[in-house]
Amino acid sequence: MSRPLLRGVSGMRISGNGHDPWDLEMKERNEKEDLEKDHSTDQSYLALRFPFRFLSHDNNTSPSKYGISENGFTSDIFSSGTPRSRQNFTMLFLKFSLIAIVFLALTGSFWWTISISTSSRGHIYHGYRRLQEQLVSDLWDIGEISLGSSRSKDLEFCSEDFENYVPCFNESRNLALGYSNGDEVDRHCGQELKQHCLVLPPVKYRIPLRWPTGRDVIWVSNVKITAQEVLSSGSLTKRMMMLEEEQISFRSASLIFDGVEDYSHQIAEMIGLRNESNFILAGVRTILDIGCGYGSFGAHLFSKELLTMCIANYEASGSQVQLTLERGLPAMIGSFASKQLPYPSLSFDMLHCARCGVDWDQKDGILLLEVDRVLKPGGYFVWTSPLTNPQAFLRNKENQKRWNFVRDFVENLCWELVSQQDETVVWKKTSKASCYSSRKPGSGPSICSKGNDVESPYYRPLQPCIGGTRNRRWIPIEERRNWPSRANLNKNELAVYGVHPEEFAEDTENWKTAVGNFWSLLSPLIFSDHPKRPGDEDPSPPYNMVRNVLDMNAHFGGFNSALLEKGKSVWVMNVVPTIGTNYLPMILDRGFVGVLHDWCEAFPTYPRTYDLVHAEGLLSLESGHRHRCSTLDIFTEIDRILRPEGWVIIRDTARLIESARALTTRLKWDARVIEIESNSDERLLICQKPFFKRQAS
Repeated sequence: MSRPLLRGVSGMRISGNGHDPWDLEMKERNEKEDLEKDHSTDQSYLALRFPFRFLSHDNNTSPSKYGISENGFTSDIFSSGTPRSRQNFTMLFLKFSLIAIVFLALTGSFWWTISISTSSRGHIYHGYRRLQEQLVSDLWDIGEISLGSSRSKDLEFCSEDFENYVPCFNESRNLALGYSNGDEVDRHCGQELKQHCLVLPPVKYRIPLRWPTGRDVIWVSNVKITAQEVLSSGSLTKRMMMLEEEQISFRSASLIFDGVEDYSHQIAEMIGLRNESNFILAGVRTILDIGCGYGSFGAHLFSKELLTMCIANYEASGSQVQLTLERGLPAMIGSFASKQLPYPSLSFDMLHCARCGVDWDQKDGILLLEVDRVLKPGGYFVWTSPLTNPQAFLRNKENQKRWNFVRDFVENLCWELVSQQDETVVWKKTSKASCYSSRKPGSGPSICSKGNDVESPYYRPLQPCIGGTRNRRWIPIEERRNWPSRANLNKNELAVYGVHPEEFAEDTENWKTAVGNFWSLLSPLIFSDHPKRPGDEDPSPPYNMVRNVLDMNAHFGGFNSALLEKGKSVWVMNVVPTIGTNYLPMILDRGFVGVLHDWCEAFPTYPRTYDLVHAEGLLSLESGHRHRCSTLDIFTEIDRILRPEGWVIIRDTARLIESARALTTRLKWDARVIEIESNSDERLLICQKPFFKRQAS
C-alpha cells in the first residue's frame, strides 16, 4: 500500500505531464522566496506556540520537526504559503488572545476584589479566590494531560539500596538527632527528602505462591533474611520455619506435634474453652500480636475465622513484618516504645505477646497502660515469657521482682488473673468501668482527662493514665454479637458512630455491586481463589494473586465487607485518612482490621507487600487540603508498597481521574479509564504495575 501524503503541506504541488517545465520552475522559485520571507515570522510564532501547546489539537510532533520529512515533503505546518496555514495561524492567534483575555480578566477582578469595602471584602474575596484557584488548577491539569511525556519525564528506578527501604524508620539517623530511650526505633517522618523513584524488586524476585500455599511456603529471595537468621530464630513462632533451597517453609516438621496448634489449644483451655475454635464464642475475633515472630500464630488462627494483626519494630533484615506479609497475613510496623499506636481506644479483643521482647515492667508501666487502652472491655492479654515461669523465680530474684511489679500493676488496672501455666499467663480486662472508681485512693494510675483521652490518636506520646473509660463504645466483648454477625451493625450500634441505618444500608449495597464489577473487569487469573484445572501447572507470568488488599480510604469498611461476602480469600487493611471523618472505631468494631494514616507520609510497611490497592474518593479528599503533598507523592508511595503485577483501582471524579491517569505513564503503569455510568461524573482508573527486573551485577 502506498504511503499517504502529508496533509497541510505548503510550497509543494503534484504536477501532471501537461504543465510547462518553465512555468513550473518559475512557480517553485516564487514559492521559495515566499518561504524565506516568512521564515522569521514563523520562528517567532513557534516560540509562542510551545508554552501553550496544550491548547493545540496536534500533540504529536514528527521527529523531523520543521524540516524535510522522510518522504521528501516539507513538514512545516506553519509555513504561510497556503490558505490552510493562514487559517491555522488565525486559530492559534485567537486561542492565544483568549488566554490573554482570561488572564487580564482574572487580574482585574482580583484587584477589584481587594479594593471593595471592608465589611463585605473578606467574604467575597475568599469565595472568588476559590473560583480563581479552581480555574488555575483546571488549566494546570489540562496542561499536564495534553503535554504528556513532553512535559514530564518517566520516573527513574531507585538504586539497589532502596530494595527494602522503609521511610520514617532510620535508627542511625534518629540517634544522630538525639533520640534515645526507645525513641530511636520509633517512627519519625518529615525529616527526610521524598524519593521520587521506582523501587525495583531483588534480582531473583518471584511472584508469591497463591493462597493458601503461599501461607506455608515463600521464596527466600523475596525477603531480606540470612540463613543464620533463619536458624537462630528464638521465639516459639519463629522456630516453626525451615530453609529449603530457594524456599522458606513454615510447615510443622512433625506430623504428630505442631507447636503452634498445641500452644493455641493451651491458651483456649486456660480461658476455659474447649479449644481455639471456640474463641469466637467467647467474643474474640480480632487479635493484636505484638512481636509476632513470622506470623505462625495468626496463620493457624486464621483457619478458625480469627483475624490477627502482627506488629513489630522495623528490622533492616529478618523482618517479622516483611515475612508475615509475604505469607499473606496482616502485619504492619509498630512499636511499644514512646508513642501510642495509631488505633482507637478499645480496638482489639485480645493482645498476645510470646517472647515479644517488650519489657513490660519498664517506664513505670506506661507500656501496659497502652495495652489497656487498645484492649476492649472483657478482652484478654496473653503473655508468654521466661519471666512468668514460677520455677525461674527460685533461681533469679531479679526476675521475681520484675514479675511482681507487672502483676501488681495490672491488678490496679482492674485486670483479673485468669490462669498461669508454665511460661504463659492470661489476664482479663474488667468489663465494668465502675471498677476504676472503686479502687483505693492513690492505688494505680489515674483516669485520663478528656483532653488526654483521644478517640484515635495518631502517634501521640504515650499517656500515663487509663484511657477509654468514658467512651460510648465501652461494651464488653461477651455482650457483642459473635462473628460474623457483628459485621452487620444494627440501628442502635450505628447510633454510637453517628451513622444513619439508611446511609449504612445504601453503602453496603453499593459496595456489593462495585465488587462484582471489579471482579468482572480484572482477569480471573489474578485472584487467589481461581480454580486450577487438575493436572495443570501454575501459569507463568504475567499472572498474580490477590491476597493482601489495602483500602486507602475505607469509610465504613464496606469494600472489606463486600469482599468477604463474595467469598474472596483476602484480608483488607482498612486505612482511615487523618484528614477525613474518623470511622476507624466502627471498622474495628465490625471485626475488621485497620489503622489511621496520613497519606502525605510513608505507610509503615516494607516494599512489595500488597497485591491490590484501592482508593475511592481519596483524590477528592486530598484536593480539598492543598499544599500538603502532591498526587505524585501519593502515587510513588503506592508503587513502593505494591507487588510487581499488582493492581490499583481508583474511583473519583472525571477531572481528577484524568489527571491521575497522566501520572501513571510516569510510573510506567498500564492504565485504563472506565466510565461507570453514562450520567455520572465519576470514573474508574484501573492500573497494573509491570514486573520490572533488576539486572544482576
